[in-house]
Parts: sequence; structure tokens; C-alpha cells
Amino acid sequence: MRLAALLIVGMAIATPASAQDTGLYDTSIARDAKDGVIKLYGAGGPHTAFQKVADEWQKQTGETVEIIAGPEKTWSERAQADADIIWGTSEQSMTAFLETYKTFSSDQVDPIYIRPAIIAVKTGNPKQIEGFEDLLEDGMKIVVTEGAGVSNTSGTGVWEDIAGRLGKLEDIRAFRENIVAFEPGSGASFKTFKEMDADAWITWPNWPATNPDVLEAVELSRDRQIWRDVNVALAPDADPQAKAFLDYLITEEAQAIMKTEGWIR
Repeated sequence: MRLAALLIVGMAIATPASAQDTGLYDTSIARDAKDGVIKLYGAGGPHTAFQKVADEWQKQTGETVEIIAGPEKTWSERAQADADIIWGTSEQSMTAFLETYKTFSSDQVDPIYIRPAIIAVKTGNPKQIEGFEDLLEDGMKIVVTEGAGVSNTSGTGVWEDIAGRLGKLEDIRAFRENIVAFEPGSGASFKTFKEMDADAWITWPNWPATNPDVLEAVELSRDRQIWRDVNVALAPDADPQAKAFLDYLITEEAQAIMKTEGWIR
């Protein structure tokens, strides 16, 4: 009996990740992706650059591309029904998505661009923040993006990775004391940054690039840099033209567009 109990416990521990319940997966949703429209779903951030690329693609081909972005709960049902492509704003984000969008699998995921975390400050940089060490000064007000186990966001763990990059516990402790808000997504972080009149926000280059009237980017030194990719997965039942769009998304022409918002290959 004791051996049997141990075996049962072992089986429970070994339950595959695909059996996890994300709370968003809906078995009643029927898929029909072949509707003549290339549909990409994912978190906000890359969507502004993706849209610029899609606009060029549509001009050249006449094919329709729809970019749907934002907090996952706002588009999850639609994506389960008709997503041709999903994108993850980091590897951990895509891994989480695959628990819900079961049409897609890990072997379909392709990292296509990468970008470094940066410090976003108020335009004009009134606190004269030049790097990470400035964020450890008393009185700094920092916003970080952190999924906290309930939200799928590329920012999860990034601030800790940066603060702990040199293996100094005191850096994490001092940085943490200056955090005034942990937000569940980049959109929420941007809103809080403005409302709280914060001094800094750990985020990605696309946010200052698309909001220059509010934000300015300060690069982290090489020894503090953390990079995360944006990746895509193509559904097996996608519209035929979806693969052609993904191929275009990494052409030299598209790379030049993506680079305007900090995405590089």
C-alpha cells in the first residue's frame, strides 16, 4: 500500500503542463481560421510595429491583416476561434499562451526579434537618470511590470533580473524599496507611471518610441542588460497566406520598420 501511494503521488507530480487549467481555455469554442483574413493575436507592445509592417504588406498584396492586441482576457475567446498566428512578448509569455491556445504547439514557435529592457523616464529626463545606479537613490519612484502569477506579461521578473545581474543582494533590496507600483501589464504600467508622476519605469524600447511626448528611453549599461524576444506561432489550420505574411515579417524591409521601435534580429 505504501508503494502504491508513492506511485500515485509521483504520477500527480508528473502531470504534463498541457493539462494545466489557465481559466481561459474553453472547450466549447469551435475553430474556423480560414476566413480569408490573416489574424494575429498577442499582448500589447509589438503590435504597433507589427501594424506598420502589416500596412505595407496590405499595400503590396491586397491581403487583409488584422492585428489584435491587449490584455489576454480581452481577445482570448476570439483567438481560440480564429487565430492564424499568436505572438509572445517573451518566451515565458508564449509558454503560458500554449496552455490556452491548444491549436498551437511549442515546436511551431519561432523567435523572430529581440530587444533590451530599458529605463523609461519622463520626457526631458528631469531627474537626470543616466543608468541603473541612479534608481537606487532615496526617493526615486519606480514602476515595474510584474505578472504576479495572475497576468501573462513580458515584464515578469525583468526588474529582478536587472537588479540582481551583478549578484549583489543590496541592489535588489535598494531597488525594491523604490518601487511604487507593481502592474500586471505594460499598458497598466504606462497609465500608472503617468498618474503617480513616477520617475522611472522598467520597460521596453517600443514604449518611448511610440509615446515620445511622455517617455524618454535611458539605456541600461551592458552589464545590466536583459534581452527578451518576440516570437510567433503559426496555426496548422491557418489561412494559406498567413505563412507568406510571417515570411515578409522578417524581410529586410520589415526589419527596417521593426527597428524604429527597438526590435532587432
